[in-house]
Amino acid sequence: MILITGATGFIGRTLVRQLSSIGYPLRALIRPSPRTPNLPKGVPVEVAVVSLADKRGLRAAMRDVEAVIHLASAENQGSRGNLLTADIQGTENIVEAASDAGVDRIVYLSHIGAARSSGYPAFRAKGIAEEHIRNGRVPYTILRSSLVYGPEDHFTNNLSRLIRASVGIFPIQSGGRTVVQPVWVEDLATCILWSLENENTLNRVYELGGSEFFTLQQIIETIMDVTHRRRVLVPLSPITLRAITVFLDGVIPNFPISSFWLDYFAVNRTCAVDSMPRVFGLMPARFTYRLDYLIHKPWYQRAWNTLTERIAALRPR
Repeated sequence: MILITGATGFIGRTLVRQLSSIGYPLRALIRPSPRTPNLPKGVPVEVAVVSLADKRGLRAAMRDVEAVIHLASAENQGSRGNLLTADIQGTENIVEAASDAGVDRIVYLSHIGAARSSGYPAFRAKGIAEEHIRNGRVPYTILRSSLVYGPEDHFTNNLSRLIRASVGIFPIQSGGRTVVQPVWVEDLATCILWSLENENTLNRVYELGGSEFFTLQQIIETIMDVTHRRRVLVPLSPITLRAITVFLDGVIPNFPISSFWLDYFAVNRTCAVDSMPRVFGLMPARFTYRLDYLIHKPWYQRAWNTLTERIAALRPR
């Protein structure tokens, strides 16, 4: 049995589909919520409704579990998220419960740039969480990724939404030469799967990046090309852009950009360009070849696609 935290998130849903297609028995750790869990339809998966703060509940959720894939994080919740509770204390509780339950290994998804000494909250939280995992008694594999993109991401989709909503101009950080190495979500899920099946990855830390390097401006220009929406890029100082983002994130529900998101472009998030082929034997997808999901389809086509997906989910298997 494999327990996945953060299984309802963008990366978690992709991973659940991949692992289920191979036949792994899965259990999703879902935090208590009045809303229905956003798990992939038609995929057999057990559900354990437990908060990361509930140590007794976590131990019960790990019954018969051999491996834990820890993806849960508060980053995508913006100003409403609590990195201390979810990322730091939650990871500490996961490690303690896994040790008590005799779990064989933990696979943890972190960030390139994670460090306790980082001046950026998202990277500092990941760095402290990594320390909890390394200092625990359960064998681990830590995967540090660059920005991850795909059809349900909070990265390219949110940028595309902001570009569509903007009128004529689009603000961008001035002097920004920070470079990232986007990773296709299916490639990342494959690396996680490979880590589970390879004993040589125990107690190791790996950095994962795509085959191309981009600045934020180049990413925005690429998205504008794909979506056929041109805007004039207006440079703003980092302080001004962050202040505007914090304000809008606080007053607009579900605002697509948060201060945590800006942290992703605060430092270079790159690794050796051959890291994925060399370590995992996988040639990463090219960023510019995988963005068709950003093309805005007519409402009737979206409605038809939704209808056919629901019909397919209702068919007996």
